[in-house]
Amino acid sequence: MEKYTALFEPLTIKRMTLKNRVIMPPMGTNFANVDGSFNEEHMAYYEQRAKGGTALITLENVCFDYPMGTNGTTQLRMDNDQYIPGLWKFNEKMHAYGAKTSVQINHAGASAYGLRLEGKQAVSASDVPSKKGNPIPRPLEVAEIYEIIDKYAQGALRAQRAGFDCVEIHAGHSYLISQFLSPLYNKRTDEFGGSKENRSRFAKLVVQAVRKAVGPFFPISVRFSADELLEGGNTLEDTLDVLHEFAEEADILNVSAALNDSLQYQIDKMNLEDGWRSYMAKAVKERFPEKIVITSGNIRSPKRAAEILEDGDADLLAMGRGLIAEPNWVNKVQNGQEHLLRKCISCNIGCADHRIAKSRPIRCTVNPDLYYEDDYKQTMLSQPMKMVVIGGGTAGLEAAASAAEIGVEVELYEQKSYLGGLGHEIARFPDKKRIDDFITYQINRCEELSNLSIHLNQPFHINELSEKKPDIIVNATGATPLLPPIKGLSEQLAKTSRHVFSIFDILNHMEDFQEFEGKEIVVIGGGAVGLDVVEYYAERGAKKVSIVEMQGELGKDLDLITKLSMMEIVNDYGVNVYTSTRLLEVKEDRFIVEKSDGKLEELSFDLGFVCLGMRAHAPLLPELEGYAKKTNTVLLNIGDSKVARRIMEGTREARDVIEEVKLLDKHLSESKKTTALQSIY
Repeated sequence: MEKYTALFEPLTIKRMTLKNRVIMPPMGTNFANVDGSFNEEHMAYYEQRAKGGTALITLENVCFDYPMGTNGTTQLRMDNDQYIPGLWKFNEKMHAYGAKTSVQINHAGASAYGLRLEGKQAVSASDVPSKKGNPIPRPLEVAEIYEIIDKYAQGALRAQRAGFDCVEIHAGHSYLISQFLSPLYNKRTDEFGGSKENRSRFAKLVVQAVRKAVGPFFPISVRFSADELLEGGNTLEDTLDVLHEFAEEADILNVSAALNDSLQYQIDKMNLEDGWRSYMAKAVKERFPEKIVITSGNIRSPKRAAEILEDGDADLLAMGRGLIAEPNWVNKVQNGQEHLLRKCISCNIGCADHRIAKSRPIRCTVNPDLYYEDDYKQTMLSQPMKMVVIGGGTAGLEAAASAAEIGVEVELYEQKSYLGGLGHEIARFPDKKRIDDFITYQINRCEELSNLSIHLNQPFHINELSEKKPDIIVNATGATPLLPPIKGLSEQLAKTSRHVFSIFDILNHMEDFQEFEGKEIVVIGGGAVGLDVVEYYAERGAKKVSIVEMQGELGKDLDLITKLSMMEIVNDYGVNVYTSTRLLEVKEDRFIVEKSDGKLEELSFDLGFVCLGMRAHAPLLPELEGYAKKTNTVLLNIGDSKVARRIMEGTREARDVIEEVKLLDKHLSESKKTTALQSIY
């Protein structure tokens, strides 16, 4: 597009020419086979991003020293030549769409995946774990360091032989090279420790060995943590100094940030602004003007992306989770379809949490199919079909749009004046505003479909079914706050003038909750919703904030990144935490709680919030079931109205509705054929 010309300017690096300025950085997926090879779905995942217009696809970090350097539950390997055919096929597929390719070679060091080490102790610069609570590694002997340097070179040469256009060396994020660079990990007293020059020696030797292996014309990228964002770690200024020690042979400097114990700034938490990390890239660019510089960090908006390039902060933009959510980001922006961008909301649930915390294959809250994207649209219905969707939350919208896109005549009913349900309501918290990006996309997508009608301010009545005669009914009426029969709770919530509130009180009337200074806040419930309230008040200067949780920890079911960021807020703002504590009674201006030792305590407040989770809300379901049974109509109950969960599960269930649609279409088609044959005979 003309207004974003900076995004679409080509860039030549050595003998590699990129068609635009958007690249896909390496992101672990847990898609690989256990033996470290590709499978069909893994390949298809990358193919979608290449097809979508991305200029450079960087394959997730690949193990070149097995098992000591491995990272993740399942990881691609290239530690011997038997993996070259699979990598070659990967490159053929990417190149077919005009994308260039790179691969990240990485040694995990102390971050090595424990189950793969076959009883061996992980290695590092020193005996410091790469993360609090992780196993203690052993320091590498000098001879072992040089052996690993040689393996980096072998890995880079193997990448070149496999058809990659570039190679990236990972020197950040608490992996082995980072463990040498950072004073937090490196406690050595030999030539590989102590001064910045010595701590940089391993990185320098690796880069030099890789350059010797691949020759002068093959681009080399180095990714590093520009600011470790931990006390005692490398600052941005420190990193600029150490880069002078090892960046000479590199062509591309990929500017990232943080270590394992500051992970919420490496895998950016939701409330960090678009391109927040670009100031780091700008500093690197100013110090190394001859190098190509990459920046990243929650870049979602084409306008902000173009600004970063126009301002000279960076030469290339790395969109990681953004391309998981929207593989067609480049093509949509270039074709004037910005309103149809399915922007990543930085929730970190299906990507980071699935892979790092739960050892699952990655998924996405807003993108229900990472492998085959829009392939379902290729098979349109053969028979006319009607669908009624009750509820306009994220699950209802996804179901309605997906069905309409394959030819179903859809009517959606929402009793409120707005769409998006609980997702839109949670997005009213300033730190959760990105959630609305998904809902905006869903609404824009629905508006493109002439066979989809949306009725706002219109509760659905069961007697309308006899008139509509739908073939499929989708119930997606969402959830409601869980309010147990605690003494005094219902009485306090029923008062007109009160100090006790549920989560919907604040979400639906944010204008009434704008006073912070001098306020004492107590939140009952240490799950996602309760912590959102704590975040809202603590960050805005409330005098005292307390949170009560019946379980032994806060945020037990939160994703890894959100939990880290919430615990940072709890610690930084001095939030009073009561775990293993239960609410006994609610009074006008205080909660009576019982602590783990059986002692009672009164917690007084100016504002008290009861946030004990959500429960499914499906008031029409019994009547719908009766109608469906009587008329042989397909009835699907999805999203929170089935079980109160997160947006991701509802989105997946909503997309699965089309499988039911296709089954019904097949049945209707076969019935029609049978009727036609009966009429003939």
